[in-house]
Amino acid sequence: MEAELKRLRIDREARRTKEPKPIGKMVGIAAAIGLLAVVAAVMFGRLTAAVPVHAVRVPSPRATSGGNEEPILTATGYIIAAHKIEVASKVNGRVASINVDKGDKVRAGQVLVRLEDDEYRAQLAQQQGQLQNLEARLAEIKNGSRPEEIEKARADVAEAAADLNNAKVSLDRIRELVRQGVLSRQSLDDAEAKFKSSESRVASLQRTLDLALLGPRTEQRDQIVGQINQAKGLLAYAQTQLDNTVIKAPVSGTILDRNVEKGEFVTTGFVGDKGAKGYLVTMADLGYLQVELDISQNDFPKLGPRQKGMVTTDAYPDRRYAGYVEQVSPEADRAKATVQVKVRVQNPDQYLRPDMNATVDFFNERKNQGPEAGKGAVVIPASALQNGSVYTIVQGHARKRSVTSTGSTSNGVLIRGGLNGGEEVIVNPPSDLKDGQKVEVK
Repeated sequence: MEAELKRLRIDREARRTKEPKPIGKMVGIAAAIGLLAVVAAVMFGRLTAAVPVHAVRVPSPRATSGGNEEPILTATGYIIAAHKIEVASKVNGRVASINVDKGDKVRAGQVLVRLEDDEYRAQLAQQQGQLQNLEARLAEIKNGSRPEEIEKARADVAEAAADLNNAKVSLDRIRELVRQGVLSRQSLDDAEAKFKSSESRVASLQRTLDLALLGPRTEQRDQIVGQINQAKGLLAYAQTQLDNTVIKAPVSGTILDRNVEKGEFVTTGFVGDKGAKGYLVTMADLGYLQVELDISQNDFPKLGPRQKGMVTTDAYPDRRYAGYVEQVSPEADRAKATVQVKVRVQNPDQYLRPDMNATVDFFNERKNQGPEAGKGAVVIPASALQNGSVYTIVQGHARKRSVTSTGSTSNGVLIRGGLNGGEEVIVNPPSDLKDGQKVEVK
């Protein structure tokens, strides 16, 4: 037995390899527990995570003008100025001064722009001088010859007659001398030629005297009168061209746009992108506004002549303006299947501006008066309504709410009960969305 005891030994290497086994088991157990914790956290996070949704803000109720009316159609469009004017120049020229700016209110006849007018003033002076010249010629023709001119013509005739008598005496004397043979035949011919010349001169001067006594011909006077009328027309045109260098407001209104600056050139002809300007300012009477709408052909039969409506804008949804159908296009738009309608805004103010988005609720007489008569209606997208209920967002959670629908419009569904306006409604809610579930608006 002693020998057996001496052979007993402790295997140090075997002990080292066996000792880590309990620690490895503990690490494996800890890793398994951690993994389970992570999975549980992920599952809990998924269960409590916010559901991404799309939402819209419910607009203010569409108020009616009285308890006996209800909206039959809602349409959106743009506010326009009924009479928008682009003021242009009638003459070419360079801008000398511009007296208005965008947003200014002007009166009819107020000076907007002045053009340089030196050239037009020179043309006016030229036409004035031409007219004065023709009027002087006409006065000369009407007055005829002056007494001094007539007396001179008579004196010329008397002088010529005296020369004729002298030529006659000389001719007789030379003829006798030629007969006696004292002078040659050539002397007689010269004397006869001088006598005939004197006769012709006397006749010419006598006709001049007669014309001076008769005065000018009627045709000459009429010709001068025609030239004077032509000169007056050219003078009036030159004056008009000069007046057109001052551009005035054709109507009272508001300046919507200013297109030129001092020193720029304006033209009445071809207008290039970087060349001369074609018009100076754009203006309109903002007291006469309309809402331009494109009504679907399916909804168009709901409207009648001067159909009443209530106008609201996206910028100021709490401000409402009465209106009525003022113009209806005589033809439809084939491509869009719509008919253009213009609604006159009866009481516009400074809050309404051209090109603003606007919504018009058209009203009709209510046939059946009920407990909801006179109550305003809100409009929500049709995709937000599911089985008579909608989901609203309250403090980041979805809240299911029952509503009462009274019809549909081109913009959505009319809701008369369950919503007051201003709520945030979920559009296209997920099918598994629950009441009270946390949501996040995309």
